Amino acid sequence: MGAKEELLTILPLKGHTRGEDIFQAFMEFVNKTQLPLFKLISITTDGASAMVGRTNGSLQRRLFRAHLEETGAEHTDLLLHTDVRWLSRGTFLARFWELLPDIKDFLKLSKHAEYAQLEDHQWLLDLAFLTDLTDLLNDFNLELQGKDKHVINMISSVNTFKSKLQLLSSRLQHCDLRNFPHMQAEIRSQSKDFAQLDSARYEEQVQSILLEFERRFTDFASIEPVASYLCFPFGPSIDVDSIASRIVLLFHLDNSAVENEILTLQNDIEIKSRATPGMTGQFWNLLPEQKYHNLRICAFNLTALFGSAYLLATSSYCPDYKKLAASSQCQSSH
Repeated sequence: MGAKEELLTILPLKGHTRGEDIFQAFMEFVNKTQLPLFKLISITTDGASAMVGRTNGSLQRRLFRAHLEETGAEHTDLLLHTDVRWLSRGTFLARFWELLPDIKDFLKLSKHAEYAQLEDHQWLLDLAFLTDLTDLLNDFNLELQGKDKHVINMISSVNTFKSKLQLLSSRLQHCDLRNFPHMQAEIRSQSKDFAQLDSARYEEQVQSILLEFERRFTDFASIEPVASYLCFPFGPSIDVDSIASRIVLLFHLDNSAVENEILTLQNDIEIKSRATPGMTGQFWNLLPEQKYHNLRICAFNLTALFGSAYLLATSSYCPDYKKLAASSQCQSSH
């Protein structure tokens, strides 16, 4: 038993990219290939909105780029298409903050309309806070990317980030900005003391994000106990009735059979002697198929729940070119 992550297909969307268009393209592929949907465990999407912006480049952008080149700035452009993903938005904010002095100079030299926000201390402090916060979200986003990331990894990462948000909220209460470097820099530039910070204003935003995480990941409440059990099923305080009920609810298995297998496993001396915490996939391969049929199904289905839609490599398959070439027949000309 084992889970293998592999690319199935790429479906082009030639017209609209609405949810109904994506669903229709997927169902056409399912019907064409007779894909067995009853084997589908879950669907993961990246949640990205469609890329916005109909034009690329303008006169003011070229002038601003030239201004940055003349001043010897490290970066010579702003990042565009910032509404694609949160990751892009965070990168854009960091770049905007870094180029803020050059942006102000450019607006003055080009005699554009004045933007009072760029001189408003409270607005700039809010911008610094947003930049720091999206940097933290970027790091969290990157942690969820890559191959072989299943739901167990995701639960751990989400719980860690929620704990981090709670820590940030506590530190903001005491005007501790060690996790907010852009805010520190802005307060120093305004010659203010950290104790003068309206910390409640920013603590409220962190709490709002924490509540949003709780709302978005409510399903983890039912999955996490099962995931913890499957990672090490020999814990000292396993509630057989509770774990069995959750497994049955998640994967629609027979309750009596699941309970029996949990109790049997707890007393299986041979299997227990070979178990160590953290060997989830390897451990469940040790269990006999007939004796632990339901628990093996549960473990396999759980590892099939991918926690991330991002793949840094689309396929690990390497074709045998020599074998393929040897099986091909040359077509000689007459």
